[in-house]
Amino acid sequence: MTIIQMSIDAPQVTLVANEREIMDQLLHLEGSRVLELGCGKAEKTRLVSEKAASVLALEVDELQLAKNKMIGDLPNVRFEYGGAENIPAADSNFDIVLMFKSLHHVPSESLDNAFSEICRVLKPGGMAYISEPVYAGEFNEILRLFHDEKKVREAAFAAEVRAVSTRQLTLVQQKFFLQPSHFESFSQFENQVLKVTHTDHQLSPALLEEVRSKFNRHMSPTGAAFLTPIRIDLFAKPAP
Repeated sequence: MTIIQMSIDAPQVTLVANEREIMDQLLHLEGSRVLELGCGKAEKTRLVSEKAASVLALEVDELQLAKNKMIGDLPNVRFEYGGAENIPAADSNFDIVLMFKSLHHVPSESLDNAFSEICRVLKPGGMAYISEPVYAGEFNEILRLFHDEKKVREAAFAAEVRAVSTRQLTLVQQKFFLQPSHFESFSQFENQVLKVTHTDHQLSPALLEEVRSKFNRHMSPTGAAFLTPIRIDLFAKPAP
C-alpha cells in the first residue's frame, strides 16, 4: 500500500476565515450537481444552493430532516433520509460531494463503505470536499468534557488516508484554517450545542456545572469568542 502524506492537524495555522470563503476558493459550484451528506440544519445547504444547479441533501437525524422538509424557499434542493454508507443515488450522478463536519459521525465500522459509496456516486473527475474539526483549541477543551471525539475523528481521518492509499480518491489539497464562533451567553451554547437532536447529551448536574464554569472563563461583556481549527480535505475521483 502506498504511504500517503496527509496531516490530521496543523498546529501553526493562523488563517482566520469563514468556511464559505474557503469553499468558494476550492470548488466550482456553478451549475454543478451536488450531494451533501449530513446536512444538519441546512445552513451550508442554503449557501451551496445559491450556485449549484441541484442539491441532494441527506440527513439521518429524522427530527432535523422533518424540519428541513418544511423549508419552502430552496427549489433546487431535495432533502432526503440517508447516510454516507448507503447513498440513495445512482452511479456517477454528482459533480461534487460535500461533508461539513459530518464524516466523524459515520460509525467507524462503516467508514470504508462510506468512501466506496462516495466514489460510486461521483462522476469521474468529480470532487469530494470534506471538512473536519481538528482536535485542538479552547472550544474543543470544553466539548471534550462531555463529548470527547478524539477516537472518532482519528478513525475518520484514517479512513480518508485509506481511500487515497487504495486509489479510490486522489488527494487534491489539504487546507487548514481557524473558524470564528461567538456565543452571547451560556444559554445560547446550551441550545446550540448541548441540545442538538442528533446526539443525546446526558450531563449530570456536576458535569453541567463544570462545563458552565469552563465556558464562562471565556465570557466577556460581548460574549464568548472562539477560534476552532478546521481541516479541509479535497479529493478527486480519478478518471478511468
